[in-house]
Amino acid sequence: MDSKEYIDGLVKKAKEAVDKLESYNQEQVDKLVRAAGKIIYDNSGDLSNEAVEETHFGSAANKAKKHASMREFWNYMKGKKSVGVIDYDPVGNVTTIAKPRGVIASVVPSTNPTTTAAFNIMIGLKGRNAIIVAPHPNAKKCTKHVVDLINGELKKLGAPDGLVQCIDEPTIEVTGLLMRAADLIVATGGAGMVKAAYSSGTPAYGVGQGNLQVILDEDYKEIEKMVLSIIGSRTYDFGVLCTGEQVLYIPKARKQEVLDAFKAKGCYVLEDPAAVDKIRPIIFPDNGPINRAIVGKTPHEAGKILGIDVPESAPLLLFELKKYGKDEPLCREIMFPVLRFITYEKFEDACAMGRANLLIEGAGHTSIIYSTNKDRIIYCGEQLPVGRLLVEQIGAASAGNTTANGLPPTLTLGGGTWGGNMISENLEFEQMYNVTKVAGIIKDAVPTTDEVWD
Repeated sequence: MDSKEYIDGLVKKAKEAVDKLESYNQEQVDKLVRAAGKIIYDNSGDLSNEAVEETHFGSAANKAKKHASMREFWNYMKGKKSVGVIDYDPVGNVTTIAKPRGVIASVVPSTNPTTTAAFNIMIGLKGRNAIIVAPHPNAKKCTKHVVDLINGELKKLGAPDGLVQCIDEPTIEVTGLLMRAADLIVATGGAGMVKAAYSSGTPAYGVGQGNLQVILDEDYKEIEKMVLSIIGSRTYDFGVLCTGEQVLYIPKARKQEVLDAFKAKGCYVLEDPAAVDKIRPIIFPDNGPINRAIVGKTPHEAGKILGIDVPESAPLLLFELKKYGKDEPLCREIMFPVLRFITYEKFEDACAMGRANLLIEGAGHTSIIYSTNKDRIIYCGEQLPVGRLLVEQIGAASAGNTTANGLPPTLTLGGGTWGGNMISENLEFEQMYNVTKVAGIIKDAVPTTDEVWD
């Protein structure tokens, strides 16, 4: 069987499943969604170990916490309408009816191969769609295990065959064929894969690249709180997440205070500018893509590659940058536990430098401010080209948490047109259905010309 015939077969089964699922009511749909999330939640340990063993990225303990987010996803979706009439506007006399998108191609990255697959399946099912998962070639076994576990639960509920499928032997060619044949694409991964999704001719939701800028306001008092938040977030899964903090802007007068706080927590500060110059071409050879040898490594392991003697106990590597934006490659996203810092004289300068870095890489994603000054928080939000500005929170909070902030929980963070994406908000099940607007007549609603132009 050739590749096209193989994909055509998967899509045919998926379309047949969608036809059957369209008759499901909300209660039946929600049972499928809950079952998909719960089985992954219950098998967190095994899936986490498998993901690390197969990809050699990240920490099994941290990945287990990510699987626990299935609880958050279900908590957000539980009780929300996605079938039939989902809204009525009495003022405009408009009724909104939800309908399936069809067959969704879920393109999954090697850095997050199990939770991303599960989340996309959950939101796809919530919209009464069929999902075909395209794993990363380096993570095909653990991603397939996710699909198999979910299918086992769906079968118990009598779900249509072919509702959730997985490509067994993923390649660039096969994934490309799937993207062109599907009705909708959810693409999570590198910039190349997201670009391919948008170039496929199929409607697509892609994820923007991360490069979180963190601004410490001059008057912010809780330095230890900030330090602990950054360490916990930046070291999570050994820094492979797009939600990790990257560059910290410190008021010049508070530089030593902040560095002492990081050192007190065991972090290693590289203070030799010449050493920083030496590692630049190692991290970004020829100023091109990141050196994959350091991705997902501990600071100690990465230090060996960079020629730096970082203690095994150090949770984080820090060093100072004197330049920013297009003049400093080290302001780009680096996917292991390393934090760069830049000092500033005026708050406006910190925002300007953060903006310049984002416009080189990471525009549309997320940034963070540690401040209690509402005017400065809003100013920062106005200046930075990001979809999310977090206040006194870890970077991972950009993915939403129903008990921590008001952002909907997701694993796909839209970057808007800044990041070449369709949406700048968090992707959720609400983007997984089409809608029909039933518009009735509004009685006695015709204004006079004078009223319109008044």
